[in-house]
Amino acid sequence: MHTQKHHPVPSVPAQSVFLSLIAPLQRAVEEEGYTTPTPIQEAAMPHVLAGRDLFGVAQTGTGKTAAFTLPLLQHLAAHQLRPTRGRPRALILAPTRELAAQIGDSIRTYGRHVQATYAVIFGGVGQNPQVAAISRGVDIVVATPGRLLDLMRQGHIHFDQLEVFILDEADRMLDMGFIRDIRAILAALPKKRQSLFFSATMAPEVVELARAMVRDPVHVTIKPEQPTVEKITQKVMFVDRENKDALLAKLLKDPAINRVIVFVQMKHAADKAARKLALAGIPTVAIHGNKSQGARTQALAGFKNGTIRVLVATDIAARGLDVDDITHVINYDLPHEPETYVHRIGRTARAGASGDAVSFCCAEERDFLRDIERLIRKAVPVDAKHDLHSETAKNATGAAARPPPRHHNKGGRGGQGGGRGGGQGRHPAKGGGGHRGRR
Repeated sequence: MHTQKHHPVPSVPAQSVFLSLIAPLQRAVEEEGYTTPTPIQEAAMPHVLAGRDLFGVAQTGTGKTAAFTLPLLQHLAAHQLRPTRGRPRALILAPTRELAAQIGDSIRTYGRHVQATYAVIFGGVGQNPQVAAISRGVDIVVATPGRLLDLMRQGHIHFDQLEVFILDEADRMLDMGFIRDIRAILAALPKKRQSLFFSATMAPEVVELARAMVRDPVHVTIKPEQPTVEKITQKVMFVDRENKDALLAKLLKDPAINRVIVFVQMKHAADKAARKLALAGIPTVAIHGNKSQGARTQALAGFKNGTIRVLVATDIAARGLDVDDITHVINYDLPHEPETYVHRIGRTARAGASGDAVSFCCAEERDFLRDIERLIRKAVPVDAKHDLHSETAKNATGAAARPPPRHHNKGGRGGQGGGRGGGQGRHPAKGGGGHRGRR
């Protein structure tokens, strides 16, 4: 990989990127109501359609899934072959079950008018339906690393006929400890292939992994959307830890907060908060790594279709969860990494809309807030006009501003999960297994 070689992106009218698609894909895009491509789509799609390898740097929520899904479907449509049992033509690797499910949604949505089949495979559920789907033969496999390696080692899937490999959210893969799995998968892929590599960052270890994967790539970098963060009305409310539940209940009395993600740090805290809100008559579900795949899929479906008002989540949902019209993000617990704050609040203010982000900060989180303010290069405005305001939390310094030493929940190998959804957030997700795409 030649990291210094940057290819200019054609200066073309935005609409022409979609006009370069075949008619069945244009029809699907139009049916979804999209007329103007996002910056990553406009920048990446001409090169991907031309068969180039690509190194794309873009955040979740920028439209990158369509940026690789549409060209992939076009490639398969242009070279139609009968799927071979256990030998897919394309592999898309994703770090989490939620992201894998959403990529499956996109394939089904955009591929509804073309002859393309796919399977989404993941851990956490029985493998038999997934094995059955692969053995029937599919064009595309969307997978999380752990279960994919299991099926490879059992001889259920082979990549000697692979034409396209896509690695999504590479930085998240590395964060979750999947580097060995990815290298094992790469070793099984044919050298002659088109490779697309996407990451939100260009950390040294990310670049090193890309070198092993892409050849003479086009580089496309979409700057982190600070303007999007600017569209988010941010505020912090200082509160003692024991008063957080009461403050949350007070906030949710406001009917304007009609679709909200509440982020917590620990799995048990997600369940506790969800129970309390449900008892208060607020439609709420929790989502985290200990939930069964069925429960997680059902929770996301209810949140997307509006029957659930509040989704209480650990950071498994901070990346890869793409739900329209989220009005508010509430950080019940501040994240330990300041970058996670930006990912969290980015769940609102999507597609040019505005949004609100409210953060609770108790004394032992005060240094986390200072780290966040250094990262975003501005102070988060303080809302002290509530009866649970804590001057102790606001003024905490030194040891009082940090959590006491303890074992934090890091979630384990959550990336081995998966699921299959119903398409662009409008249909309930359907649970695990393979899926034969609609004709």
